[in-house]
Amino acid sequence: MSIFHSMNTTASALTTQRLRMDVISSNIANVDTTRAKQVNGEWEPYRRKSVTLKEQEGQFSSFLNSAMGKTVKSGAGNGVKVSSIKDDTETPFKLVYDPTHPDANADGYVQMSNVDLLKEMVDLISASRSYEANITVFNANKNMLTKALEIGKG
Repeated sequence: MSIFHSMNTTASALTTQRLRMDVISSNIANVDTTRAKQVNGEWEPYRRKSVTLKEQEGQFSSFLNSAMGKTVKSGAGNGVKVSSIKDDTETPFKLVYDPTHPDANADGYVQMSNVDLLKEMVDLISASRSYEANITVFNANKNMLTKALEIGKG
């Protein structure tokens, strides 16, 4: 294991949380978008996107078992990465009555995006807190490496 392994692991977490915040920001920006893409010749509202994360080659449990002296199949955990960014096809579009809207159907209803602003704000706060926690870990790790170098000088 490299001396910088923990910094690389934390950096991967920072990168994924930043991407998560970018996707959430895109969802919030498109909350009122009624024409995002064409499906079968008709315009469809913006679909909420969600980020799925997965571990990078290795698991924390294998690292823990290794540290405890148990037999392990793989090496230490290598952080996290984005496995996919998917459209939310399970949540239906919202129907809003607005007969003056250019995208209103014959009954006066407009299909709006399936983005729930409250859910997006909760996800954004979660991603932001995770990002902040990883910055704290990164700085603590940097300080430990600096102190180790100072011990080596003395």
